[in-house]
Amino acid sequence: MTRKVALVTGAGSGVGKAVALALAEAGYSVALAGRRADALDAVAKEIGGEALAVPTDVTNADEVAALFAQVRERFGRLDLLFNNAGTGAPAIPLEDLTVAEWKKVVDTNLTGPFLCTQEAFRIMKDQDPRGGRIINNGSVSSEAPRPFSAPYTATKHAITGLTRSTSLDGRAYDIACGQIDIGNADTEMAQRMKTGVLQADGTMRAEPVMDVKHVADAVVYMASLPLEANVQFITVMATKMPFVGRG
Repeated sequence: MTRKVALVTGAGSGVGKAVALALAEAGYSVALAGRRADALDAVAKEIGGEALAVPTDVTNADEVAALFAQVRERFGRLDLLFNNAGTGAPAIPLEDLTVAEWKKVVDTNLTGPFLCTQEAFRIMKDQDPRGGRIINNGSVSSEAPRPFSAPYTATKHAITGLTRSTSLDGRAYDIACGQIDIGNADTEMAQRMKTGVLQADGTMRAEPVMDVKHVADAVVYMASLPLEANVQFITVMATKMPFVGRG
């Protein structure tokens, strides 16, 4: 067989970049999707070889369809989709959020993964060998919220439902689906954790972070399993972050 093919969304930075690099190191041909062409090109250059960078807005169905068409044209198949692209809203009281801010998060964090999952199904069902794996980036917010995080938390809870539905609907076609819930990976987005973030008791407190490499290693492990086995849910988090128990 030729090398397995992986597609990573939100691949220009943070978790997406780390996972894309780790998958390439593990022997995958990697396609990179994200909004910023310059960031994607930089990651593709770091990977080298046949890495494919496709600037894509995952909230746009036409752009998503074009992305997957390019992956199929370049590589001929798709073995792994990592639905990673995501965003948040301002940390303000729920009643002060605008509808536009709500919709932006829902479109990126939920509609985007749905559109990508649809396109992945269309490829994975018809290819030979049939099937593939989809991994969704859930977040520990899929289980418990932070203060003033209604849009982000709601979409991450919804991703858990999408993961379960994808697992069920994919069974007949040898498509496995799992979810990785991440807590305080040391990326650009998590820098604020080091200086202090609002806690449920109203205090501001710095939180521990962990090397994003541990997230990438977990995704590579999930991807390495044969399709007869699946990690349904996995949580990778900074050990001492205030999440388990009462903080």
